[in-house]
Amino acid sequence: MHDDRLTGLKVNDRDNVATLFCSACASHEVEVVDRQGRRTSVVVTGDIPYGHKIALRDTRKGEGIIKYGEQIGVATSDIRTGQHVHVHNVESTRGRGDWEREAESR
Repeated sequence: MHDDRLTGLKVNDRDNVATLFCSACASHEVEVVDRQGRRTSVVVTGDIPYGHKIALRDTRKGEGIIKYGEQIGVATSDIRTGQHVHVHNVESTRGRGDWEREAESR
């Protein structure tokens, strides 16, 4: 890296989260890079461990969490831009037969 800024990676244009390649503390500014090399700055709102997800935009409770262009879960509370996205505020939708049956019944 050309400077000491913290970094994250957004893989797909649909993603509303990025993976951090650093540990970040509240008020740190993280530079998120996408596949096209576009860079966006996000201010971290709380501690986030290395390899975890950071919210790239505000996400309301019940909205999908999109990573790699795929929905990986649903927000269980409102999530603000820069917030840690993990099991405390996301319920996985992967491998959940109960979610599939619910979706089929709609």
